[in-house]
Amino acid sequence: MSSIKEQAAISRLISFLQEWDNANKFTRHRILDNFIMTSHGKTGPELEVEFSQGASLFLARLTAWLRLTYMYGTCLEEQLKSIGIFLSAASGQRYLIEFLEVGGILTLLEILGLKHLKEEAKRESVKLLQLVASSGRKFKELICESYGVRSIAEFLATSKSEETQEQVQILLDSLGHGNPKYQNQVYKGLIALLKCTSPKAQQLSLQTLRIMQTIVGQTHPSIVESVLGVLRSVHLEVQFEAIQLIRDLMAYDVQSELLEGLVSLLKPSRQETAKIQARILEEQGSLHLMESLPAYIQQAAAAKTIGILAQDSHKVAEKLIYLNVVHSLMCAMGNKDHTNCQRQASITLEYFVQMSLLVESTVQCAMGEKLFQLFMKDATNLYLNMDAVQADILATNIINMPADLMAFASTEIPQGEDSNTELEL
Repeated sequence: MSSIKEQAAISRLISFLQEWDNANKFTRHRILDNFIMTSHGKTGPELEVEFSQGASLFLARLTAWLRLTYMYGTCLEEQLKSIGIFLSAASGQRYLIEFLEVGGILTLLEILGLKHLKEEAKRESVKLLQLVASSGRKFKELICESYGVRSIAEFLATSKSEETQEQVQILLDSLGHGNPKYQNQVYKGLIALLKCTSPKAQQLSLQTLRIMQTIVGQTHPSIVESVLGVLRSVHLEVQFEAIQLIRDLMAYDVQSELLEGLVSLLKPSRQETAKIQARILEEQGSLHLMESLPAYIQQAAAAKTIGILAQDSHKVAEKLIYLNVVHSLMCAMGNKDHTNCQRQASITLEYFVQMSLLVESTVQCAMGEKLFQLFMKDATNLYLNMDAVQADILATNIINMPADLMAFASTEIPQGEDSNTELEL
């Protein structure tokens, strides 16, 4: 009796495979839709029962058709979803091995690079790569050895769908965990993504970089320039993630380089300023232009970041003072072309003034009594209450806090007294 059942099952399998082999693309589309609807979530043994112990025969046909047609996009989304049913099946790792043996990883990566294919199909390709990566370290290494990190990162930078980009982030995060041989490759790929033009890709890369930084444990030399460059973004969510990463990086060997970089951003270079002035002259009367110029956005973000870092750590605040941050903040406060820059610099300077009596007296002397009183009364809205002459006083200040501190230390601190005496003397 069992033999009759087995023969009937084999007969059904042969009939199904013949139907598939002889079908045109429309019939195959219907077969795939039915398979996706009825087989989603099935385990490996359940798939074997469904195909009379011949599920691998159908998978082989799927992968063969995929390799022949993926460049044209024929039923591509349905093909990938169907393959996903096999790869995600519990107790079905042999399906994964069979898929990889016929070059499945390279096919999936190539799909990501084809510009003419639909975003939905590429998203399904990413999901299959997630399934491969989640199967263990050796499978993550196979993806990376196939130049996968580069292909995946490039796709994240060019994708127009936020939903797809979030799936790519999950994939990169997976490749970065439990993959010591290639974790630095993932880390460097994320840093490279910071220079792309997609705000969502930048945001997701920064979020993943924070996690990867703790895994890698060391910083790459290019991270400082890259993360400071992201502060030019007009998107507040991107700036927020960049600031959070900078806060994390204060615990690493790039702290001094980051602090110096932030202070230098408060005073755009003459070359940069000349470009800004030229653009303003070309488009006179455009307040929106001045408010959106990248150098000014970066200047305001740097002032904000410095304030956050100073409040996070008293030692960092002291280092910033020795970098002459007070002078640079006052210069930024005098930037009449960017109100947010004036506001952020003023708020940050207020913290340094409240922190140190020496800074307070130096700033008071440089500002003059009237402007200083306006500043102390309402630092946040000072830019609304000062005139052009007062702005010029701020922009052209000659404060040199490092020199003042050295002079103060040599004349006021008795020899032998603790050199760590606080600035509030």
